[in-house]
Amino acid sequence: MNRQAQAVILLLIGGAVLRASLTDQYLNYVKSGLQPYLILSGAILVVAGIFSLWYELRPARAATAGGPAADAGPAADGGGHDHEAGHGHDDGHGHGAGGPKVAWLLLAPVLGLLLVAPPALGSYAANRAGSALVEKSDFAPLPAGDPVKLTMLDYASRAVFDRGVSLGERRVELTGFAMRGPEGTWLLARMMVSCCAADARPVKVALAGELPGGLSDEQWLRLTGRYTGRQVKDTVNGETIPFIEVAEVTLIAAPVEQYES
Repeated sequence: MNRQAQAVILLLIGGAVLRASLTDQYLNYVKSGLQPYLILSGAILVVAGIFSLWYELRPARAATAGGPAADAGPAADGGGHDHEAGHGHDDGHGHGAGGPKVAWLLLAPVLGLLLVAPPALGSYAANRAGSALVEKSDFAPLPAGDPVKLTMLDYASRAVFDRGVSLGERRVELTGFAMRGPEGTWLLARMMVSCCAADARPVKVALAGELPGGLSDEQWLRLTGRYTGRQVKDTVNGETIPFIEVAEVTLIAAPVEQYES
């Protein structure tokens, strides 16, 4: 890989990062608060790639390569042998011996973002990770609204660690994707991230009550229901999965922001 190719790959990587971060695609990989940093990083890579390519192709460099210093013979470089030993085999255009071939693997994430665009993590990942709850002992009163919109983590934490006291008889609204659970149950799940998809963990709530026929994994649902004291154990890590008594279910398309943070 010569320096021109390196500059092109740098430009492509920066362009792929910019393309993802200027659309909703980046939400499949990181939480929304990181968008400004992605845009800045992509812009820096693009500028660096453009400058590197200009530096390698600029006319002054070509003229220097063919000027008097190129014809001065061994005396101009201290005998020739030391120059060659110190800098490798240069072809006169700044290409040098080239970097290792493994550097071409830098194209893999670029092609992935530009051609494949992996989706957000869903039921496949959730089935292989235990439900993640954050233990708390003090819960604020629920906000106003009927039903009250809660995150999956908020509902599950209140149901498990507060035994539903702070939930009472209030109707709550949850949004997530359906997946098969233990003991033949259906679960509502959603991936929770601290930073990005690499640290994503699922939060799971089991569904009790009447559910739509033909329900399938990955189908996104918006449901309304009330707290129930039923629980089941996650077969992956033994964590408690609370139930919700479902009153209404709406099948929806996957939201733009599929992770909770």
